[in-house]
Amino acid sequence: MSLFKGSGVAIVTPFNEDLTVNYDKLGEILDFHLDNETDAIIICGTTGEASTLSDEEQISVVKYTVEKVNKKIPVIAGAGSNDTKHGIELSKSIEEVGVDGLLLVTPYYNKTSQKGLIEHFTAMADAVNIPIILYNVPGRTGLNMLPETILKLSEHKNIIGVKEASGDLGQVAKIASLCGPDFAIYSGNDDVIVPTLSLGGVGVISVLANICPKETHQMVQSYLDGDVKKAEKIQLEYKKLIDSLFIEPNPIPVKEAMNLMGFEIGKPRLPLTTMEENTKKVLSDSLRESGLI
Repeated sequence: MSLFKGSGVAIVTPFNEDLTVNYDKLGEILDFHLDNETDAIIICGTTGEASTLSDEEQISVVKYTVEKVNKKIPVIAGAGSNDTKHGIELSKSIEEVGVDGLLLVTPYYNKTSQKGLIEHFTAMADAVNIPIILYNVPGRTGLNMLPETILKLSEHKNIIGVKEASGDLGQVAKIASLCGPDFAIYSGNDDVIVPTLSLGGVGVISVLANICPKETHQMVQSYLDGDVKKAEKIQLEYKKLIDSLFIEPNPIPVKEAMNLMGFEIGKPRLPLTTMEENTKKVLSDSLRESGLI
C-alpha cells in the first residue's frame, strides 16, 4: 500500500515580511504544483519549517492546504515530535482537518533506543486512523532507525511506508528485503532518487520539486514506466542543482532559490537565516545553468 507513487513535494512555508504565514502565497504555490504534475503535497515537514511553527499555525497551515488542494492529490502532513504525548495530540488535531496521511519523524535531541522508537511510533499510530509514513533522517535527528525496527513497525495497520533519508542505499535495500513490496519506500534524498527506486522505492519526498516539480515527477514516472535511461538522465542532469540546494541547511537554499525565481516567499524563521553571499552565488549559478533564472 502507498499513499502516492511519484514525486511528493516537501513544500516550503511562505512567510510575510513580519514572518507570519503568507496564506495567499501558499495558495499560489499549491496551484503551481497542481499545474505541474506533482503527485502529493507534504506540508509542515523539515522543508516547511515545522520546528518553528506553533501547533496552532501548523494545524492552520495543514487545514488551508487540505481545503485548497481539495482531494486532487494526497496531502500528507508532518506531525512528528520528540515528545510522544505532544505528537499524539498534534497528530489527532491534524487528522481532524482531513489530511490524507501523516509524516512522523524520529525523536530528535533526546533521541531514544530502537525499543523506544517502536513504543513511540506505535503509541502515535494507535491514536489515529489514517496512514503514516515514518521519517528516518539521522543527519538531522542524531538517531538512525534500523531496518529491523521498521519491519516491526510495518506490522501496524496504519504504518504503510518510510521516508528514508539516511543516504545509505544498503539500508534501503535491507528495508525493502525485510518489509516486502507492500511497504512503501520513499527517497528522502534528491541525489539518490533513481537508486532508491531501483531497490523497490515508489517515489520521493523532494526538496527539488519545489523548483522543478515537472522534472522531478518525470524522473520518477519514467522509472516506474520502465524508461530507466530517461530517469537516469534526469537524475544526473540535476545533480549539480540538487547539491546547491543543500549547500547550507535546508530549507535555506530552496527558499533563496524560489525568491530568485520570483516566487516572493519571504525569509526563513530564525535560527535559519538568509544565505551567505558566496553560497548564494553557487546557488544562483546553478539555477542559471538549469535555465530557472
